[in-house]
Amino acid sequence: MKLDLLTSFEHLPYFTIEGFKQVLNVGEGQAQSARQTLSRWAKRGHVLRLKRGIYMTRRFYELHQGETDFAPAISAIILPQSYLSLHFILQRASILTEVTYPVTAITTKNTRTIKNSIGFFDYHHISLGLYTGFSQREYHGVLYNQASVAKALFDYLYLRPLPRQLQTHKYNLAEDLRLNIGELSYNDREEFVNYIIFSDSQKMSFILENFQRTIWQH
Repeated sequence: MKLDLLTSFEHLPYFTIEGFKQVLNVGEGQAQSARQTLSRWAKRGHVLRLKRGIYMTRRFYELHQGETDFAPAISAIILPQSYLSLHFILQRASILTEVTYPVTAITTKNTRTIKNSIGFFDYHHISLGLYTGFSQREYHGVLYNQASVAKALFDYLYLRPLPRQLQTHKYNLAEDLRLNIGELSYNDREEFVNYIIFSDSQKMSFILENFQRTIWQH
């Protein structure tokens, strides 16, 4: 099959095997041939496999990979029932100095890591009651959810093990985790506190007390 069949998809962030079959104008009896073609093109780098049955053209990738919303949109394509949070948001907000490369998100589904041709995408489980604190954005027709800075900070701490020394008077959790939260705005702090109250988590209450004692004295 000729590569010009991909022209119809070059302006789209992704296409499905079903959409590819429609372009080929083939029936179910020839579906296997379409799958084999995409598999062969993926091996040759003409298309990128995002997940089973979902692909992106090399052309779209080359044109858009450097855009701010590119990786967030891919994360949503892989698992729509998720929102960006944790390391990914905290790094972008210059709160987390630790360098990590996966795109990190929250989901009510099982924790998992997806590796594809674009990179690593980490999804961490949280209870349905705490699946909140995000807004929706759009990128080339793809809707994705992104946590506020306060919710990303809450998620990051909520899902971490509790340090044994947390309640000792001199222990500075923010310093230990290299969190630049000293300049966090008043509104962000208030939002963070509200999530702690809503969660009714003793661990998060201990963390808040530590921040108020060491970083947020005023």
